[in-house]
Amino acid sequence: MTKKGEDKQYLEKLRKLVEYHQDKYHTEDAPEISDEAYDALLRELSSLEEKVEGKKSAVTEKVAPAPSMAFTKVKHIVRQWSFDNVFSESELEEWEQKLFRYLRKQGEEVSKISYVAEHKIDGLKIVLEYREGKLFRALTRGDGVTGEDVTHTAKTIKTLPLTLPQAVDLICVGEVWMGQKEFNKLNVERGKAQESLFANPRNAAAGSLRQLDPEVAKKRNLSLFVYDVDLFEGKQTKLAIPTSQWEELKLLKSLGLPVNKHARVCKTISEVEKYYQEWKENHLELPYGVDGVVIKANEVSLQKVAGYTAKAPRFGIAYKFPAVETTTVVEGIELQVGRTGVVTPVAHLKPVLIDGSTVARATLHNEDQINRLDIRVGDTVIIRKAGDVIPEVMQVLKELRPKKTQTYVFPKKVEDCGGDGSIERIPGIAAYRCVSLDSDFLHRQKMYYFASKNALNIDGVGPRIIDVLLENNLVEDVADLFTLKSEQISVLPGFKDKAADNVIESIEKAKQVSLTRLLVGLSIEQVGEETARLLAINCGTIDNIKQVSLEELVVISGIGEVVAEAVIDWQKNNEEQALLKKLLKHLVINNDDVIPSTGLLEGKTFVFTGTLKDLTRTEAQQMVRQAGGVVTNSVSKRTSYVVIGSDPGSKLAQAEKLEVSVLSESDFMNLVAK
Repeated sequence: MTKKGEDKQYLEKLRKLVEYHQDKYHTEDAPEISDEAYDALLRELSSLEEKVEGKKSAVTEKVAPAPSMAFTKVKHIVRQWSFDNVFSESELEEWEQKLFRYLRKQGEEVSKISYVAEHKIDGLKIVLEYREGKLFRALTRGDGVTGEDVTHTAKTIKTLPLTLPQAVDLICVGEVWMGQKEFNKLNVERGKAQESLFANPRNAAAGSLRQLDPEVAKKRNLSLFVYDVDLFEGKQTKLAIPTSQWEELKLLKSLGLPVNKHARVCKTISEVEKYYQEWKENHLELPYGVDGVVIKANEVSLQKVAGYTAKAPRFGIAYKFPAVETTTVVEGIELQVGRTGVVTPVAHLKPVLIDGSTVARATLHNEDQINRLDIRVGDTVIIRKAGDVIPEVMQVLKELRPKKTQTYVFPKKVEDCGGDGSIERIPGIAAYRCVSLDSDFLHRQKMYYFASKNALNIDGVGPRIIDVLLENNLVEDVADLFTLKSEQISVLPGFKDKAADNVIESIEKAKQVSLTRLLVGLSIEQVGEETARLLAINCGTIDNIKQVSLEELVVISGIGEVVAEAVIDWQKNNEEQALLKKLLKHLVINNDDVIPSTGLLEGKTFVFTGTLKDLTRTEAQQMVRQAGGVVTNSVSKRTSYVVIGSDPGSKLAQAEKLEVSVLSESDFMNLVAK
């Protein structure tokens, strides 16, 4: 088949998939993928349609699917639109220049144009019609031409006035939303009743507004913001017809309708960008979901001249926040060997922008995950990245799978392992490791990690310097670092006396080390930073850790049987113990993790998930320990609290399922401040 034929075939698959997800999202209120992943598919479809067919189809131009047959269908008096999206400052500037060109063609002066920037509320659009100041009807957007009559449920929204203070005729547009706390409460209740959970607050709001029984909607405490005037007649009130978007907001507020207080007039597109950056950083602190900023030309006269495309207004645009999920293509799968010999599969991806950075790799975790996803080279996948979390593949879009793809089979050998490269399944967990751990690659990886910030933090001694030291036979293992002299280093290529002195000074500082950092640096299998801290707190000294029994280890909260067995294996490993003996000749070990406790949180177990705004994860965990609490990495029935930041992921869902108390960052701060 020719490349053109392949593109056409893929286009039809993609169009069919987008239509399917449009229907799941808008009609059934039961999305199967995130809004961000859907946006990525829609953008790809639009681009491919232009490339292959030279025009957009009815699918990409569609405002929304047709209204449900379960509700009375009503034709809108004023047609409803959805905004096009931009995702970067350069795209925003391109939109402005396109608007300017269009207005100039119509003979308009653009030098005095201003904008109104508003939060793009993540909810369900609603069109409200008042006659003589009384609420007459509430409609969903539907397909833009016809909507669903949801007056019976809209009336249950506490902030929606049924009667205005002035007897005006008004059609206004707003967004119905559900707060995060209400959403969490609703999903807990649905879980108890063994009902399916809502995917997100937006779909919970949509599902609530589109209930046949208004009592169901009433119990869910929906909220509302109104942001646009489609039609206004002041009648005998002497209220003037607004001439700008800002005046529309002031009019709506004067009539007692709930208006978002964070809207702002911006004189330039640079001021819009400043507003966007401000809320990109702070929107997670809001009680409602915001997925971007809506920008409109402020002057109604210019809005009318600019008009509309087949789908969207030319005078406005939605500037979306960086996606934490998007779609891309798997170009390869390789096995990566970690410093302890654990083998992790990694997907090589077609580079894609996500969460503010370009991503070309994502973890696949283990063989079981690959089999569960049935991921193959050539697949289109949804990936997720949030903050500093390593990107991961969430879902395979099998509808877009090319023909003749092959199931991925884990190899039996990996080059970076020692010996003949053989790997084996680790008993009790879903991972492989090298059979032999004597490869030069693994030896170097352990040395790199020993000197890294997570372990002994030997400033200036990174992989490049360690490689030079090894290649010049100045060290054989990490213990030899502490025997180095400045004159040995200064003669090496690229080094001067000052640089050599700095390296020796850093090594000298590292001789004073906490027990936790030493345990991390030893690269004991299954012992990461948190486990190392638990061992330090409960065992007290390195000598005690060398002698602790399996029975004593498994009763420590946060240390299970797999970790305990790994520690026992380390105790029995003659090479590891010889290295430790050699190290101890040079180190002074303190145990600063045994800290005075206020006892405030004694007996309480905490799990942290997501990105905290005002605290680092380490700072928050230390606050728990100082108050006598325990920090673990997984949610169980024994967990007392799950503290959530932005993008909390699956741990939040697990907490809700197990009915574990969920705390925001501010809730947590209040708790530890008591």
